[in-house]
Amino acid sequence: MGGEFEGRLGDLRSPSPPLNSASAKPLAVVLLSGGLDSCVAAALARQSLELALFHANYGQRTLIRELAAFRAQAAFFQVRRLLEADLNFLGSMGGSSLTDPRCPVPTGEAETPGIPSTYVPFRNSLLLAAAVAWAEVLGAQAIFIGANMLDNPGYPDCRPEYFAAFNRLIELGTRPETNIRIHTPLIDLDKAGIIRLGLELKAPLELTWSCYLNDLRACGQCSSCRLRLKGFAAAGVPDPITYEGGEK
Repeated sequence: MGGEFEGRLGDLRSPSPPLNSASAKPLAVVLLSGGLDSCVAAALARQSLELALFHANYGQRTLIRELAAFRAQAAFFQVRRLLEADLNFLGSMGGSSLTDPRCPVPTGEAETPGIPSTYVPFRNSLLLAAAVAWAEVLGAQAIFIGANMLDNPGYPDCRPEYFAAFNRLIELGTRPETNIRIHTPLIDLDKAGIIRLGLELKAPLELTWSCYLNDLRACGQCSSCRLRLKGFAAAGVPDPITYEGGEK
Protein backbone atom coordinates (compact mmCIF):
# COMPACT_ATOMS: atom_id res chain seq x y z
CA MET A 1 0.00 0.00 0.00
CA GLY A 2 1.33 3.39 -0.95
CA GLY A 3 2.78 5.71 1.66
CA GLU A 4 0.12 8.31 0.92
CA PHE A 5 -2.48 6.07 2.57
CA GLU A 6 -0.29 4.29 5.15
CA GLY A 7 -0.97 6.79 7.91
CA ARG A 8 -4.73 6.46 7.68
CA LEU A 9 -4.73 3.24 9.73
CA GLY A 10 -1.86 4.01 12.05
CA ASP A 11 -3.99 4.42 15.16
CA LEU A 12 -5.56 0.98 14.71
CA ARG A 13 -2.44 -1.17 14.61
CA SER A 14 -3.09 -2.58 18.07
CA PRO A 15 -1.89 -6.08 19.04
CA SER A 16 -4.80 -6.57 21.44
CA PRO A 17 -7.67 -8.66 20.02
CA PRO A 18 -11.25 -7.35 19.92
CA LEU A 19 -13.87 -8.83 22.20
CA ASN A 20 -15.53 -12.08 21.06
CA SER A 21 -12.71 -12.83 18.59
CA ALA A 22 -9.62 -15.01 18.59
CA SER A 23 -8.02 -12.91 15.86
CA ALA A 24 -4.88 -10.91 16.61
CA LYS A 25 -6.23 -8.10 14.45
CA PRO A 26 -8.60 -5.40 15.67
CA LEU A 27 -12.08 -5.69 14.23
CA ALA A 28 -13.71 -3.09 11.96
CA VAL A 29 -17.29 -2.86 10.75
CA VAL A 30 -17.36 -1.64 7.14
CA LEU A 31 -20.50 -0.10 5.65
CA LEU A 32 -20.51 -1.93 2.32
CA SER A 33 -23.21 -0.73 -0.05
CA GLY A 34 -22.03 -2.71 -3.05
CA GLY A 35 -20.69 0.45 -4.64
CA LEU A 36 -17.20 1.40 -5.70
CA ASP A 37 -16.29 3.70 -2.80
CA SER A 38 -17.27 1.33 -0.01
CA CYS A 39 -15.50 -1.55 -1.78
CA VAL A 40 -12.25 0.42 -1.81
CA ALA A 41 -12.76 1.42 1.83
CA ALA A 42 -13.14 -2.28 2.70
CA ALA A 43 -10.00 -3.19 0.75
CA LEU A 44 -8.09 -0.50 2.62
CA ALA A 45 -9.42 -1.53 6.02
CA ARG A 46 -8.52 -5.18 5.56
CA GLN A 47 -4.82 -4.32 5.18
CA SER A 48 -4.61 -4.14 8.97
CA LEU A 49 -8.01 -5.15 10.32
CA GLU A 50 -10.39 -8.07 10.52
CA LEU A 51 -13.66 -7.14 8.79
CA ALA A 52 -17.34 -7.38 9.57
CA LEU A 53 -19.48 -6.17 6.66
CA PHE A 54 -22.72 -4.22 7.10
CA HIS A 55 -25.26 -3.65 4.33
CA ALA A 56 -28.55 -1.78 4.49
CA ASN A 57 -31.63 -2.30 2.36
CA TYR A 58 -33.44 1.02 2.56
CA GLY A 59 -35.94 0.84 -0.29
CA GLN A 60 -33.50 2.03 -2.94
CA ARG A 61 -34.42 1.48 -6.59
CA THR A 62 -31.55 -0.95 -7.21
CA LEU A 63 -31.86 -2.75 -3.88
CA ILE A 64 -31.61 -6.26 -5.36
CA ARG A 65 -28.57 -5.42 -7.51
CA GLU A 66 -26.74 -3.66 -4.68
CA LEU A 67 -27.38 -6.61 -2.37
CA ALA A 68 -25.96 -8.98 -4.98
CA ALA A 69 -22.86 -6.77 -5.26
CA PHE A 70 -22.50 -6.75 -1.47
CA ARG A 71 -22.65 -10.54 -1.30
CA ALA A 72 -20.18 -10.96 -4.15
CA GLN A 73 -17.69 -8.61 -2.49
CA ALA A 74 -18.14 -10.32 0.87
CA ALA A 75 -17.25 -13.62 -0.81
CA PHE A 76 -14.22 -12.04 -2.48
CA PHE A 77 -12.95 -10.64 0.82
CA GLN A 78 -13.77 -13.97 2.52
CA VAL A 79 -15.67 -12.27 5.33
CA ARG A 80 -18.15 -14.32 7.31
CA ARG A 81 -19.39 -11.69 9.74
CA LEU A 82 -22.20 -10.18 7.67
CA LEU A 83 -25.25 -8.14 8.58
CA GLU A 84 -27.96 -7.22 6.08
CA ALA A 85 -30.10 -4.65 7.87
CA ASP A 86 -33.70 -3.88 6.96
CA LEU A 87 -34.16 -0.11 6.84
CA ASN A 88 -36.90 -0.20 4.24
CA PHE A 89 -38.93 2.33 6.21
CA LEU A 90 -36.69 4.94 4.56
CA GLY A 91 -38.14 3.90 1.23
CA SER A 92 -41.66 4.12 2.60
CA MET A 93 -41.00 7.70 3.70
CA GLY A 94 -39.81 8.77 0.24
CA GLY A 95 -38.23 12.19 -0.02
CA SER A 96 -35.45 11.07 -2.36
CA SER A 97 -35.23 10.16 -6.04
CA LEU A 98 -33.38 7.00 -4.95
CA THR A 99 -36.40 5.71 -3.04
CA ASP A 100 -39.48 7.47 -4.43
CA PRO A 101 -40.54 6.33 -7.93
CA ARG A 102 -42.51 9.55 -8.35
CA CYS A 103 -39.26 11.54 -8.19
CA PRO A 104 -37.06 11.14 -11.30
CA VAL A 105 -33.37 10.38 -10.88
CA PRO A 106 -31.31 13.20 -12.49
CA THR A 107 -29.72 12.17 -15.78
CA GLY A 108 -28.48 15.54 -17.02
CA GLU A 109 -24.93 16.78 -17.02
CA ALA A 110 -25.40 19.01 -13.98
CA GLU A 111 -27.19 18.52 -10.69
CA THR A 112 -29.58 21.18 -9.52
CA PRO A 113 -28.03 23.67 -7.08
CA GLY A 114 -28.20 22.83 -3.40
CA ILE A 115 -28.86 19.40 -1.94
CA PRO A 116 -29.30 16.82 -4.76
CA SER A 117 -32.56 14.92 -5.12
CA THR A 118 -30.54 11.72 -4.61
CA TYR A 119 -29.89 12.68 -0.99
CA VAL A 120 -31.81 10.27 1.29
CA PRO A 121 -32.81 12.23 4.41
CA PHE A 122 -30.68 11.28 7.42
CA ARG A 123 -29.66 7.99 5.79
CA ASN A 124 -26.02 8.00 6.86
CA SER A 125 -27.01 8.73 10.45
CA LEU A 126 -29.37 5.75 10.53
CA LEU A 127 -26.84 3.47 8.83
CA LEU A 128 -24.07 4.55 11.17
CA ALA A 129 -26.27 4.15 14.24
CA ALA A 130 -27.06 0.56 13.26
CA ALA A 131 -23.42 -0.15 12.42
CA VAL A 132 -22.24 1.30 15.74
CA ALA A 133 -24.72 -0.86 17.64
CA TRP A 134 -23.40 -3.95 15.85
CA ALA A 135 -19.81 -2.85 16.42
CA GLU A 136 -20.48 -2.50 20.14
CA VAL A 137 -21.91 -6.03 20.24
CA LEU A 138 -18.92 -7.42 18.32
CA GLY A 139 -16.32 -5.50 20.29
CA ALA A 140 -15.13 -3.73 17.14
CA GLN A 141 -12.84 -0.73 17.35
CA ALA A 142 -13.65 0.99 14.06
CA ILE A 143 -16.39 1.83 11.60
CA PHE A 144 -15.33 2.40 7.98
CA ILE A 145 -17.50 4.29 5.52
CA GLY A 146 -16.56 5.22 1.95
CA ALA A 147 -17.90 8.76 2.12
CA ASN A 148 -16.08 11.41 0.09
CA MET A 149 -16.69 15.11 0.18
CA LEU A 150 -15.53 15.97 -3.36
CA ASP A 151 -18.03 13.69 -5.11
CA ASN A 152 -20.95 14.67 -2.88
CA PRO A 153 -20.49 18.34 -1.95
CA GLY A 154 -24.24 18.84 -1.53
CA TYR A 155 -24.76 15.96 0.89
CA PRO A 156 -24.83 17.27 4.49
CA ASP A 157 -23.93 13.83 5.87
CA CYS A 158 -20.68 13.49 3.88
CA ARG A 159 -18.78 16.34 5.55
CA PRO A 160 -15.81 15.90 7.90
CA GLU A 161 -17.54 17.93 10.61
CA TYR A 162 -20.54 15.60 10.44
CA PHE A 163 -18.38 12.53 11.11
CA ALA A 164 -16.52 14.37 13.89
CA ALA A 165 -19.86 15.06 15.54
CA PHE A 166 -20.94 11.45 15.14
CA ASN A 167 -17.73 10.25 16.77
CA ARG A 168 -18.59 12.45 19.74
CA LEU A 169 -22.08 10.91 19.80
CA ILE A 170 -20.51 7.43 19.96
CA GLU A 171 -18.44 8.51 22.96
CA LEU A 172 -21.55 9.74 24.76
CA GLY A 173 -23.95 6.98 23.77
CA THR A 174 -22.01 3.72 24.23
CA ARG A 175 -20.56 1.79 27.18
CA PRO A 176 -17.65 3.56 28.92
CA GLU A 177 -15.24 0.80 27.87
CA THR A 178 -16.29 1.04 24.22
CA ASN A 179 -13.64 2.41 21.86
CA ILE A 180 -15.27 2.80 18.44
CA ARG A 181 -14.27 5.46 15.93
CA ILE A 182 -15.65 6.25 12.48
CA HIS A 183 -12.98 6.35 9.76
CA THR A 184 -13.46 8.04 6.40
CA PRO A 185 -10.23 7.28 4.50
CA LEU A 186 -11.64 8.44 1.14
CA ILE A 187 -13.10 11.72 2.38
CA ASP A 188 -10.69 13.95 0.43
CA LEU A 189 -10.26 11.82 -2.71
CA ASP A 190 -12.00 12.35 -6.02
CA LYS A 191 -13.38 9.39 -7.99
CA ALA A 192 -10.20 8.95 -10.02
CA GLY A 193 -8.15 8.88 -6.83
CA ILE A 194 -10.48 6.30 -5.30
CA ILE A 195 -10.18 4.13 -8.41
CA ARG A 196 -6.38 4.38 -8.41
CA LEU A 197 -6.31 3.38 -4.75
CA GLY A 198 -8.67 0.49 -5.47
CA LEU A 199 -6.41 -0.77 -8.24
CA GLU A 200 -3.38 -0.48 -5.96
CA LEU A 201 -5.18 -2.54 -3.31
CA LYS A 202 -6.48 -5.04 -5.90
CA ALA A 203 -10.05 -4.33 -4.85
CA PRO A 204 -12.70 -6.18 -6.92
CA LEU A 205 -13.96 -3.13 -8.82
CA GLU A 206 -15.61 -5.45 -11.36
CA LEU A 207 -17.99 -6.59 -8.59
CA THR A 208 -19.19 -3.08 -7.72
CA TRP A 209 -22.42 -1.41 -8.78
CA SER A 210 -23.00 2.35 -8.95
CA CYS A 211 -26.05 2.86 -11.19
CA TYR A 212 -29.04 4.53 -9.56
CA LEU A 213 -31.53 3.25 -12.16
CA ASN A 214 -30.75 -0.17 -13.62
CA ASP A 215 -30.18 -3.67 -12.28
CA LEU A 216 -28.77 -5.48 -15.33
CA ARG A 217 -26.67 -2.99 -17.32
CA ALA A 218 -25.64 0.35 -15.89
CA CYS A 219 -27.51 3.23 -17.54
CA GLY A 220 -24.46 5.45 -18.05
CA GLN A 221 -26.69 8.52 -17.70
CA CYS A 222 -27.52 8.97 -14.03
CA SER A 223 -25.27 11.19 -11.93
CA SER A 224 -23.60 8.20 -10.26
CA CYS A 225 -22.80 6.45 -13.57
CA ARG A 226 -21.44 9.66 -15.07
CA LEU A 227 -19.24 10.30 -12.05
CA ARG A 228 -17.95 6.73 -12.19
CA LEU A 229 -17.22 6.84 -15.93
CA LYS A 230 -15.47 10.18 -15.56
CA GLY A 231 -13.35 8.74 -12.73
CA PHE A 232 -12.24 5.71 -14.74
CA ALA A 233 -11.41 7.93 -17.71
CA ALA A 234 -9.33 10.24 -15.50
CA ALA A 235 -7.57 7.24 -13.97
CA GLY A 236 -6.74 6.01 -17.48
CA VAL A 237 -8.30 2.56 -17.11
CA PRO A 238 -11.50 1.03 -18.54
CA ASP A 239 -14.52 0.53 -16.34
CA PRO A 240 -14.90 -3.26 -15.87
CA ILE A 241 -18.71 -3.26 -15.74
CA THR A 242 -21.05 -3.24 -18.76
CA TYR A 243 -23.29 -0.33 -19.71
CA GLU A 244 -26.38 -0.08 -21.86
CA GLY A 245 -25.38 -0.37 -25.51
CA GLY A 246 -22.76 -3.02 -24.67
CA GLU A 247 -19.95 -0.58 -23.82
CA LYS A 248 -17.49 -1.36 -21.10
